Amino acid sequence: MAISMSQAAADHVNRYLSNRGQGLGVRLGVRTTGCSGMAYVLEFVDDAADEDALFESRGVTVVIDPKSMVYLDGTELDYVKEGLNEGFQFNNPNAKNECGCGESFNV
Repeated sequence: MAISMSQAAADHVNRYLSNRGQGLGVRLGVRTTGCSGMAYVLEFVDDAADEDALFESRGVTVVIDPKSMVYLDGTELDYVKEGLNEGFQFNNPNAKNECGCGESFNV
């Protein structure tokens, strides 16, 4: 099981944590919602729960709860800029379908 980040995503997270002045890393998870059934949840965290899985990727700690791990194993978190838009992109090998807006998926 592994979660990874592109260099662009790691740089963005590190800049944010540096500006914030604190933080353990970033939490990646899923919740039931959206057009396709599940949506990604991404938030900056200060600490992890005992049951969380922690991964280190390019100097950033990625925290994942056990229920989300089944859906996210092998995912790469990227940060992309396309024209005026920029944001995180989830390259998830477990996703069978994604909605047109890219906000939700199913497995």
